[in-house]
Amino acid sequence: MAQSDLLYPENPRRRQEVNRLHQQLLDYLSDSFHITNKLIGVLNMHLGCKLASIEMKGDGTIKENCDIIIQAMMKIQKELQKVDEALKDKLEPTLYRKLQDIKERETEKIAIVQKVISVILGEATSAASAVAVKLITSNVTTGIINKLVTVLAQIGASLLGSIGVAVLGLGIDMIFCAILGAVEKTQLQAAIRSYEKHLVEFKSASENYHHAIIEVTNTVKRQMK
Repeated sequence: MAQSDLLYPENPRRRQEVNRLHQQLLDYLSDSFHITNKLIGVLNMHLGCKLASIEMKGDGTIKENCDIIIQAMMKIQKELQKVDEALKDKLEPTLYRKLQDIKERETEKIAIVQKVISVILGEATSAASAVAVKLITSNVTTGIINKLVTVLAQIGASLLGSIGVAVLGLGIDMIFCAILGAVEKTQLQAAIRSYEKHLVEFKSASENYHHAIIEVTNTVKRQMK
């Protein structure tokens, strides 16, 4: 038992709690990598993008891995913006406005996009049109992705950012050396509060992102039947 545990008998429990929260953060990060690669695959296949897949850096810090996802998302947004600008350029203003109208039926939007998608991509497929509609004419790009980018940036800038993603394999005591250099009561409590605050936001943003991309992939599957 560490000497500080004699002074603060709740420290072992707090260390276990930080251990649990750290693993939860890693799980959310891993899911964000996975679902981003799924989106990249859809964009490369159906919108002619050439985006590279991303990989979690096992020997990196939380911040480094957050930055990898952020950079990938910015590249995704840039590609989608190109398609959006091309649609705006090729469509009549009234048709383009229909794409932005949340009251307009999705099937109608897909039909509108399909009128010009061959000019933009060199071929016309209902799957490509569906991807464009799902990602460009909804809040996925401007809302859901932006929110997750903001949360990831906040986590990277927090005291959690400098922690290595592989620190769990070093043992519980090493986690606290990596985080704080000590296991005093106030420091452990600060770590727990930081994890809890960011995990609440990360969970919400991550789940919304995950559900949005799954909806895109399911729509593509339906279009390809």
